[in-house]
Amino acid sequence: MSGLPEAIEKAPGADTIRLIDVLWLDRGKAHVAAAFEVEHSTSIYSGVVRMLDLALGTEADALEGMFLVAPNGREDEVRAQLTRPAFSRVADLQVRYLPYGELESHRESIARFGSGMKAINAIARTLV
Repeated sequence: MSGLPEAIEKAPGADTIRLIDVLWLDRGKAHVAAAFEVEHSTSIYSGVVRMLDLALGTEADALEGMFLVAPNGREDEVRAQLTRPAFSRVADLQVRYLPYGELESHRESIARFGSGMKAINAIARTLV
C-alpha cells in the first residue's frame, strides 16, 4: 500500500488525520490498527483533536490502540486535557498515554519479541 487506506482518504477530517505522527497500518487490511501522536513540546490539545478525527470519522472499531506519546513529565498535562468537556468521548475511545521513559526502557524487548500491539499495550497507561 503506497498511501493511506481509501476509507481514511475520504473520511471527514482526512487533512487532520494525515497530521498524526504515526499511523500503524494493518498489513493486508485497509484500516489503521493504531495511531501514535507524539507531543514533545507541542499542544496536547491538537494531538487529541487529530485522534478524535480519526476515531470518529472512520471505522473506530478497527483501531487497536490510540496513544499520546510524550515525555514522562507531561502525564499530568495529558490527563488535565482529557478531563475537558470537549474531550468527553476520549474515555470511550480508550486513548492511552505512552511515556518516553517506558519506550526507552523496553525498546530492546519490544524490538526483539514484539509483534503487533501486545508489547505497546503492556507499557501504555490508561488515562481516563
